[in-house]
This record gives sequence, structure tokens and C-alpha cells, in this order.
Amino acid sequence: MAVRAITSLNLEGKKVLVRCDFNVPMHEGAISDPARIDASLDTIRYVIAHRAIAVLCSHLGRPKERTPALSLKPVAEYLSTALGMKVALAPDCIGDVTLRMIDALEPGQAIVLENLRFHREEEANDRDFAHELARGKSVWINDAFGSAHRAHASTAGVAKFIGERAAGFLMMRELEALRSVTENPARPAIAILGGAKVSDKIGVIKSLIAKMDAILIAGAMAYTFLAARNVAVGKSLVESDKLDLARELLALGESRGVRIILPIDHVVAPSPLEAAAARSTDLIPPDMMGLDIGERTVEAFCAEIHSAKTVIWNGPLGLFETPPFDHGTLAVGEALARTEGIKSIIGGGDTALALGHQPWASFFTHISTGGGATLEYLEGLVLPGVKALE
Repeated sequence: MAVRAITSLNLEGKKVLVRCDFNVPMHEGAISDPARIDASLDTIRYVIAHRAIAVLCSHLGRPKERTPALSLKPVAEYLSTALGMKVALAPDCIGDVTLRMIDALEPGQAIVLENLRFHREEEANDRDFAHELARGKSVWINDAFGSAHRAHASTAGVAKFIGERAAGFLMMRELEALRSVTENPARPAIAILGGAKVSDKIGVIKSLIAKMDAILIAGAMAYTFLAARNVAVGKSLVESDKLDLARELLALGESRGVRIILPIDHVVAPSPLEAAAARSTDLIPPDMMGLDIGERTVEAFCAEIHSAKTVIWNGPLGLFETPPFDHGTLAVGEALARTEGIKSIIGGGDTALALGHQPWASFFTHISTGGGATLEYLEGLVLPGVKALE
């Protein structure tokens, strides 16, 4: 897809609607991880520096109605500090009061619109709501890659009413990073896939089989593949209705000459709540479940990484939220980060959460802010938020 970059537009004196991804984790009314806000600062600063009025909009959480706990007030306060200027919060994302607040701003100033999802029309991509959101703005910048897979009013609908539109710096970085590993990757190219369910990654696996030299599968989804190979997996999570599909994917990989590599040992426990009983084993006993990859699998995965030129990773390799089941994800993650001469793209969501704050995370080539958007891009699907920018 060919999209315009923000740098191609003349912004001076214009009111610019910037769709950001401010869907940050909150704890007791405070932002616990501002990474997604920080990721859009380059775009916001660019708009301000070019003497435009930055009208920033985003969703937060999944409210069905106006919910004070999901107000974007903490975001506006954070931006005020980060930008070194007062950033007001509008009482709503549409309406005459909000428009008057925007009209009162001078070029080079910014305002945050209240949570888009306080209106059900946002997710419904309601035409009238999109028109109202676009009212008074002459430029639309989409910088919310994490929401690009959603055809909502703010991510797609407003394109019908704003003629000038472009991708922000974050959106451009995301698209460039993903294109570089899917369209013409340096080889050998491998994918690391984790997470809970095969059903979440069917399209991704099929797409990557056509692009990668090897696919390393771990996390709970690996046990469906192992069960499909008649390997005993104890009480591990298995999607019984996906066993035939797993066999088909394994056969497809073999027919294409793509190596699909599964765990050869495991860290097991009777349940996720009994971490103290965790132990390593090659074979999973009937009363145990696999909750992380074992050390021999870590070594096998690291060996694949060391011989690769391109690695794309989506999904943790174990129950990373609960030590010691985070060991496999962190060990393989550090090995990838510290391997020189390799392009490493870390998919968003839980993968970014598990790896993004480690001391060696800065060594990755790119950590995506997208979860579902990254998966759908890897699957080869059209992202409505990107399509709208064409």
C-alpha cells in the first residue's frame, strides 16, 4: 500500500486531527506504562513545530458509555509534561463546546479530545459521527497503528470528510518494519510464534510458510501441534478441534520446505497456580501441564536465531506473567537482542509487554505497538486504517 507521509503535507495554520494510540495500561487512575504515548510524540511535536493546531484523539479501554475511570485526563496531563506546554482535555470528542475550545487555540498548541469510545458510533464507524469528528479539521494524520486493523470512525471513516491525510511517523515506522521482514527479508528468515491458541494464528502461519525458512512454535499453542504428532502433552492446553488443522499446517510446511520446529522439553507444573512445583522434563506426565519451554528448547531456538538474518516474533513462549514460566521467553529474547547483524521485529501485545522493558530491549530493530494489527498484517490482510490513507 502506498501512503503519504506526514512530511509531505503543508500543516502551517491548519487544524490537524491526529489519531493516536493512547490506549495505555492504567492503575488506580494513573498511567502505568506510557510507551504508546511516547511512541507518538515525534508526530505530535512535528505538528506543533510546523505551526499547526494538534487535535489529538484516541480511545482508552472498552467502555460502552461515558466512564470517568477511562477518561483521557491522565493522558493530557502526561502530554503537558512531555511536551513542556499546557495540553487541555476537551469535555468530549465532538460537539460545539469542543469545537470552541479548538477554535480558541493558537498555531503550535495541542488539545486532547475525550475518549472516542464514550460514543458507540466510533466503533460502528457511523458516518454522521465521523463527519462531526472531522468538522473544522483540514488534515487527518493516522498514527495509531495499534488500531489500524479496525474500521472505526476515527481510523477510517473520517477519511471521507478530510481531503488531506497522511501517516504519522509511528505508522510509517511500523509499516516499514513489517514490510522489510515480509516482502523481501534477508535470509535465512525465521518466525517465532507463541501465544495460547492455534486458532488465533492460522492465517499468520499459512502466510509465513510462504515467506520464512523456518517457523519456531512455542507457548500453549505448541501443545496442539505436539498432540497432532501424537506426543503426550499431559494436561496442557490443547485445542482438540484444531488437531486436523495442525496436521495440515505441519504438512504444508513440509511440502514447502519450511522447517516447523516445536519444543523438545518443557517446564511443567500441575497448574499455573502451582509455580513452586515447577520442574523440567522431556516428557509431560499425565498430571502435569506444559507452561514454558525447557532449556534444550531454549538452546535449539537460540541456535536458529544465531544462524538467521531476519527474525519476526509474535507471542510469548510460556506463561510469562508468572515466574519461573517467563524464563524461556526472556532467555530467547535476550539471545535475539544481543545477536549482531540481525533484523529483529517484535510483534506487539503480550510479546512487547514481555520483552519491551528488559534492559536489552533497545537492541531489537523494532518493537511494534500493534497486537491485532501486527497479526493481521502478517496474515496479509488489508488494514482499514492504512487503506484509508491511500
